[in-house]
Amino acid sequence: MAETLDARNTTCDTCSKTPEPVCIDVMRVYDSCSDKDCLKDLRVYFTDYNQQLIDNAVNVRIKDTDVITTYVDIEPVPFHRGFYSIDMTFFFNVCLDVFMTPGSSPQQISGVAVFSKKAILYGSEGSVRTFSSELSCDEFDTQKAVKRNLPTASVQVARPIALSAKLKHNCSACPVPCKIPSCVCECVGGELTCTGTNSVFVTIGLFSIVQLKRNVQVMVESYDFCIPEKSCVTSSDNPCEMFSRLDFPTNEFFPPNVSDLTGDETPACGCSSCASVD
Repeated sequence: MAETLDARNTTCDTCSKTPEPVCIDVMRVYDSCSDKDCLKDLRVYFTDYNQQLIDNAVNVRIKDTDVITTYVDIEPVPFHRGFYSIDMTFFFNVCLDVFMTPGSSPQQISGVAVFSKKAILYGSEGSVRTFSSELSCDEFDTQKAVKRNLPTASVQVARPIALSAKLKHNCSACPVPCKIPSCVCECVGGELTCTGTNSVFVTIGLFSIVQLKRNVQVMVESYDFCIPEKSCVTSSDNPCEMFSRLDFPTNEFFPPNVSDLTGDETPACGCSSCASVD
């Protein structure tokens, strides 16, 4: 470690100073877990117009899926001090190709699938109440409200994998498993319905990491403040001058081989690209 610091000191003026202990305020992870879920037969909910297409369809094919948002709730576990139950509800934007007749070109629509799960993790204990001088965004400019002394739960989700979809005919109507937020409904074109003669069920692969964190103060070694050493470059008003600084897009003219593709280059499926057909 000493050799590493010595090497840095020869190239970094900031690191040449003797470190001093400072107290910083950080979020410490007390417990975490990862999960790999194969979500089988999740029902997809559509707007009225898209549901009519599903009712007249002969087949469907899943195209892509993504997580719109995740609602997280945390509560202490009774009789287990320091442990907390984390309830998570995932809302998926599911993009489908809908075939109205055999051999016809598909119509692309989107709907919402919902999945809920629970995890129990250790988040330590605390009996203090937290107040903050941070300002709230209102006209009275008051302090933020007091917070319960609970750890903070965070959920990290990788891009889900669209595995399969199937169309069920003459499926009885069933209620939506929970109240779907308006922001989720807007992502697929409006209010969702649970009526109709046909239903779509999808299977999705989901990778997630759940963490419980608390705000703590720790002592670390500090060398100096992080002062920027690079100047900001002002953009020019001359469009040709700006264009001249761009590299030639060679890769755009030579399509990559399949071995060159990475997971980040797969096509995205968000609200804009998979909007409902209205």
